[in-house]
Amino acid sequence: MAEPRDPSVLFFDSGIGGLSVVKEARIILPGLRHIYVADDAAFPYGAWDEAELLDRMTGLFETLIEAFRPGLIVIACNTASTLAIGHLRRAFPDQVFVGTVPAIKPAAERTRSGLVSVLATPGTVRRQYTRDLIRQYAGQCHVRLVGSEHLAELAEDYMRTGFVDEAAVAREIAPCFVEEGGRRTDIVVLACTHYPFLANRMRKTAPWPVDWIDTSEAIARRTLTLVEQMQFGPRDFSLPDIAVFTSDDPRTEVMRLASGFGLSTVPFPD
Repeated sequence: MAEPRDPSVLFFDSGIGGLSVVKEARIILPGLRHIYVADDAAFPYGAWDEAELLDRMTGLFETLIEAFRPGLIVIACNTASTLAIGHLRRAFPDQVFVGTVPAIKPAAERTRSGLVSVLATPGTVRRQYTRDLIRQYAGQCHVRLVGSEHLAELAEDYMRTGFVDEAAVAREIAPCFVEEGGRRTDIVVLACTHYPFLANRMRKTAPWPVDWIDTSEAIARRTLTLVEQMQFGPRDFSLPDIAVFTSDDPRTEVMRLASGFGLSTVPFPD
């Protein structure tokens, strides 16, 4: 009989956007410890060379797995998932990984106009993985891929300060809105875990109403499904849920934000 897994879930993102997933997961998985890791020293991932980013992530996960021995790992980042999850599964075969992929299938099922946009980082837009999802699930739709250069950074700033330039948000989302043959885009997929934090601003600045699909809850529920199929040891509630930042010098407002999500900030493991 296999040994029970450590009663913990490690969530990984390039910044603080993945907190949208942690928020959902802490509600439906209270019996597990939550460890949030933000590679803020390398943010934003969308600007990285793919080979260099893959090397960086492999090294980080060697350290994180050794330090925390998590029972389950959630890559709460579309860019990192579409690039690296297959590689990470091969590199760490004893670990169970949950990835984050653009919600193209549910968008294709729900659209009425047949015009769908996927709002993502440039890295996610470039990936063949994303195009394969479109071909597999949305062949009957016109899907526009929109690679935003600045929206993740705008979301980070908003989460830290509470303020955002609405005109800048409007510029970033404008290419998502297509009019064609009397039809209009009716669904926009938020294919970055940072973006849901700006959803209200997007609704306010959009040229017409659309259905914004946020995958955070779906990721948390996929995690729950896997947890129910696995065996975990009992949680030691003296160990708090934590946030770890690779910069080793997170801003005070970031630590305050993590605290608001129920996480205590601790140093990156040596």
